[in-house]
Amino acid sequence: MSILKKKILFVGGKGGVGKSTTSAAIALNSAKQGNKTLLISTDPAHNVGDIFSQSIGGKTKRVAENLFALEIDPAIETEKYIKSVKENLKGTVQSSMIEEVNRQLDTAKASPGTEEAALFDKLIAIILEESARFDRIIFDTAPTGHTIRLLTLPELMGIWIEGLLKKRKKTNEHYTQLLNDGEPIEDPIYEVLKRRQERFSKARKILLDTRQTGFIFVLNPENLPILETKKAIELLQTYQLPVKTLLINKVLPKDAEGSFFNKRKEHERKYMKMIKTTFHEQKLIYIPLFSEDITSKHQLEEVGNYLVQGQ
Repeated sequence: MSILKKKILFVGGKGGVGKSTTSAAIALNSAKQGNKTLLISTDPAHNVGDIFSQSIGGKTKRVAENLFALEIDPAIETEKYIKSVKENLKGTVQSSMIEEVNRQLDTAKASPGTEEAALFDKLIAIILEESARFDRIIFDTAPTGHTIRLLTLPELMGIWIEGLLKKRKKTNEHYTQLLNDGEPIEDPIYEVLKRRQERFSKARKILLDTRQTGFIFVLNPENLPILETKKAIELLQTYQLPVKTLLINKVLPKDAEGSFFNKRKEHERKYMKMIKTTFHEQKLIYIPLFSEDITSKHQLEEVGNYLVQGQ
């Protein structure tokens, strides 16, 4: 199956290589084929609204026929995430301690990993709950490092929660023997953790299913994007998340002339050879450098044509 026909598609890459434009072109092409498509930006520096020349924000909005878009705000999702944790703890923490617990949770908003956990919760909700409403879901992700953390969280969080559940179960067994005359005790926190484990497991199963989920990386024929993409592919592979397609963006067109462009082409040829050597197991699709910024649906359709031709 073509990568562009996967039910769920993640588009990643180094900052500035053209991820948002490529994601928008893939999504528009999908919508033109009659698929109800959802384009989601997880990059804090949202560009999707700029590409479609309209404000989008945190609610699903129709931007073209069969095409809907959503921009996830990490700050808002973190706020919702902390609020949900507070709700889950209600009734499980002594009333004298709840104020201090809430204060600690509010402090945790700025802690490393909280934003990723919140975004991950949102990503899981979209994958599990929006899939029934849309034929295709395209994720325009944040720069590489952020994407890697987000995509590897299902396994990491799953292992972590499994450890918590074991400890919780052992503690409950001790309390049952000591304080409850052998009768099982109710543990709301255990139930919350169990539900989260089940959601992580479902999300991971979908991410690992190559029949419905695909991963594309966008890069330019330059040294740093090549090296960063290589590292990202190797890391994702360790989590059984294969990247089988790369989009080489902003390739100088053949008709670009002049001493400057000739010198640049010579420079570019070196990196094009490096790309073929480094990524010999991946499908390579080439998109030329356009003479102007891509700011219209017509231009996005042009990009989409190169994607279809390169499959």
